[in-house]
Amino acid sequence: MNEQTSQDMQPVAITSTMAADTLYTNRELSWLAFNRRVLAEASRANYPLLERLRFLSISGSNLDEFVMIRVAGLAGQLQRGITKTSIDGRTPSQQLSAIRKAIRELEFRQQSVWRELRGLLSETGIHVCDEHRLDAPARVWLKEYFESHILPVLTPQAIDPAHPFPFVANKGMGLLFNLTRLIDGQGVVEMILIPSAVPRFVRVPGEEATWMPVERLIGRYANLIFPGFRIEGDGVFRVIRDSDIEVEEEAEDLVRYFRSAIQRRRRGQVIMLELDAEFDPEAEKLLREQLGLDNAMVVKTDGIIGIEGLASIVDEDRPDLKFEPYTPRYPERIMEHDGDCFAAIGEKDIVIHHPYESFEVVVDFVRQAAADPDVVAIKQTLYRAGKQSAIINALIAAAEAGKSVTAVVELKARFDEEQNILWANKLERAGVQVIYGFVDWKTHAKVSMVVRREGDGYRTYCHFGTGNYHPVTARIYTDLSYFTADPRLTRDAARLFNFVTGYVEPRRTEGLVISPIAMRETIYANIDREIANHVAGRPAAIWAKLNSLTDKGVIDKLYEAGSAGVPIRLVIRGICCLKPGIPGVSETIEVKSIIGRFLEHSRIWAFSNGFRMPSPRARVFISSADAMSRNLDRRVELMVPIRNRTVHDQVLGQVLVANLLDSEQSWRLKADGAYERVVPGEKPFNLHRYFMTNPSLSGRGQALAEDQIPRLALRRGARKASDS
Repeated sequence: MNEQTSQDMQPVAITSTMAADTLYTNRELSWLAFNRRVLAEASRANYPLLERLRFLSISGSNLDEFVMIRVAGLAGQLQRGITKTSIDGRTPSQQLSAIRKAIRELEFRQQSVWRELRGLLSETGIHVCDEHRLDAPARVWLKEYFESHILPVLTPQAIDPAHPFPFVANKGMGLLFNLTRLIDGQGVVEMILIPSAVPRFVRVPGEEATWMPVERLIGRYANLIFPGFRIEGDGVFRVIRDSDIEVEEEAEDLVRYFRSAIQRRRRGQVIMLELDAEFDPEAEKLLREQLGLDNAMVVKTDGIIGIEGLASIVDEDRPDLKFEPYTPRYPERIMEHDGDCFAAIGEKDIVIHHPYESFEVVVDFVRQAAADPDVVAIKQTLYRAGKQSAIINALIAAAEAGKSVTAVVELKARFDEEQNILWANKLERAGVQVIYGFVDWKTHAKVSMVVRREGDGYRTYCHFGTGNYHPVTARIYTDLSYFTADPRLTRDAARLFNFVTGYVEPRRTEGLVISPIAMRETIYANIDREIANHVAGRPAAIWAKLNSLTDKGVIDKLYEAGSAGVPIRLVIRGICCLKPGIPGVSETIEVKSIIGRFLEHSRIWAFSNGFRMPSPRARVFISSADAMSRNLDRRVELMVPIRNRTVHDQVLGQVLVANLLDSEQSWRLKADGAYERVVPGEKPFNLHRYFMTNPSLSGRGQALAEDQIPRLALRRGARKASDS
């Protein structure tokens, strides 16, 4: 896109005369479009087969969570008579109608992709749901396995006045059987709920892999469960319930409140019922009546129920059908200091680019702090830490060594509430001061702060991240870990912790931008500066990389800049309510989404500041926040200014430019809200492949001075990105 001068395009007001659906894309429908892009990865012929199956499974898991939270929320609004419209002007009822249609289309596409993958997998020796290829020894093994491992944990329950209808948990799967008792010809309906401890798929021993769904096994050997009955019909079903937790401001004890809320989540209202296409009509009628499906969505499928369960088959030991394993690099800068994180950070700021560079650097930062006799205090935020957390263990070790350790544990991290309560209890037992933050705001900022005795005083070291302190997701999500001992930023970090632990709101900060105090205003101010620069004839540009862009205020401010002619390039992986290409409003705005081997998760803002992008004078921030109302108004978040020259060069000229250049994994957002896959062209560029094969700038250490090739290549790419 060529830059336009102020004479080419004058600012125009976003007026009420423009229809909401012309200006904005519905948030929920944009999310469903994102999940369609995830599903599209399962159809990429150049991907290994099991990786394609993984993407199919992820699309199923994504959809489950969407129904449990977003669809459930709209259903609740409808029941309470709430008529507030969405950003695109739809009522809850109108949104639900459009969403249900889109979900059915998505589910149909998932099953179509599954049938294709199932056939391709069979050609490679991995057979799923294929009972016809079972030979006699396999049938004998399956029956014995069923009798010894499955049958003992099943509990058939008759459905009649003497047996109340059993509770079906969220994501619970079961079977209904329509039976006739042979002794008297009496009809009986029986339900079997599949225990969560039972494996979703059973692998039959043999040279070639044969996987059988557990529900098929139960149906196959139902005669062993119901001797003396004739099976007239059966069917498999799965229930999705409302799983959102609303925090009450008057809650006196957050831990007790969340323990109770987690139990209520399991019993939430039914939002969606999945049935197999051959479900027995009588049994289906009974199921619908008993579950109370007043506003629930019922989906019938002729494929497999519970697409997310296919993830267990991805674990099949077939490296030839998976991406080549990737081992993250450990930064040379730190190794040059014999692995001493504090010596390396004290010399110069460093940014670690996950998953290309090892998350062990972050773990080592906390481990070394725990073991260092000169460290006197550690403060840490914990949003999602995973089930096996080296960070948690290091904090415990530090507390047991007598250091002052403070952990801000966020109980409101959706679906991690229970795990976080367990971690909080373990930390408290070790002597860590555990803080739960604000009742009505989530603490989503990712900060680790270490105070170390050096010479006659103290020096503070900080880690600021765009992602969680989670060792598993750090191997999949692309995130930035920024380490610094800059006194301005470390003083601000102390102010942040005082804000969260003691409600002491900072009157000012020297660099950090904290939400909900000043982040929205800072973003607006930087956009206004670009508008002023463009109107004055100076270079102006806005580049941003985010997971979601849904906040109307930020979108309207970007529209204001776009209508003034400021070139804007956005990389929005998931939800995007902004529409590019609207005449007079967003003609200078480009939006792309990147979906590939790794999940793009880092958040970056870059403003040209009166210089041609990418410029060392540009204003660059990394952030824990997306451009969503919840992040800007109801969460404790951080934007961190990048001032160190090498780190600035890496974040802007390497990470952000590579995202803009990617052509192999990118989708372009059109003015109508639809996405089209980018055609790679004669010189395709793969963002993930680039970072897997090229070291980052700030982690190179002495090697960077000796090898200028990566930096020169980046500059060529940067010029191309700026001129496109």
